[in-house]
Amino acid sequence: MTTIALACQEQLLPGTNLIQKYALAAALGYQGIELRGRGDLAFARRLPELRRARAAGVVMPTVCVEMDHFIGDFDPARSADAVRNLRSQLSVIAELGGVGVMTPAAWGMFSRRLPPFEPPRAPDGDRQVLLDALGELGEHARAEGVALFLEPLNRYEDHMVNRLDEAVALCAALGLPSVRVVADTFHMNIEEDDVHRALRAAAPYLGHVQVSDSNRYQPGAGHLDWPALVRTLLELDYRGWLALECRLRGDPVRALQQAATVLRHALPRRAAA
Repeated sequence: MTTIALACQEQLLPGTNLIQKYALAAALGYQGIELRGRGDLAFARRLPELRRARAAGVVMPTVCVEMDHFIGDFDPARSADAVRNLRSQLSVIAELGGVGVMTPAAWGMFSRRLPPFEPPRAPDGDRQVLLDALGELGEHARAEGVALFLEPLNRYEDHMVNRLDEAVALCAALGLPSVRVVADTFHMNIEEDDVHRALRAAAPYLGHVQVSDSNRYQPGAGHLDWPALVRTLLELDYRGWLALECRLRGDPVRALQQAATVLRHALPRRAAA
């Protein structure tokens, strides 16, 4: 039977270092820590810390980019810098034995839902910038033996890639198996007409899943149907991670425990061991 492992983003876990954080995560029912990758090559500068953590048995499958500019930036220099940072992060996560790095097209740069409503670059220009960046990063990811995961964001946070099918179209145009799609349940709750149908359609390209409830708090704090969502992933034979990316409501440890309990109860019994 397919099993799905649970990860928790590092900033959500109390503790002074990754070894302490992982001990707590494991006690709460998580199997890995999803890292955060800041700009200015900060993630590569963490290598001594990350190597110590790996030597101590900390499982670090993925890194989520945490920068103020991204591959789809209107400024070519900022887009190029985002590519430079992601290349570095891909190499680092490969050294750690991880599976990949995720990025949106952009975050907070422009929304068609807010004035002035029309971006300064045409849709064809957006697409070409993204294809160029994803192509370079996909080749680098393939050489490193890891993957680049493209994450759709909701319409208020990005104007280029909002739904899974839009991310899939870019992946299909590239034809690189090292470029795949992230499904984030918060963004999907806003953008997808039918979450389950969207997951099924994206299944050949689905490489990673991030989870938070409908209100961006921990699973169990909102109205999403977690057993149904997990059941769909199991039906698709999804083999990746479920990584907790959310805000925490209430005591952090209790909130993390609530999330793990909700997700474990939705998984087959063998996956919850």
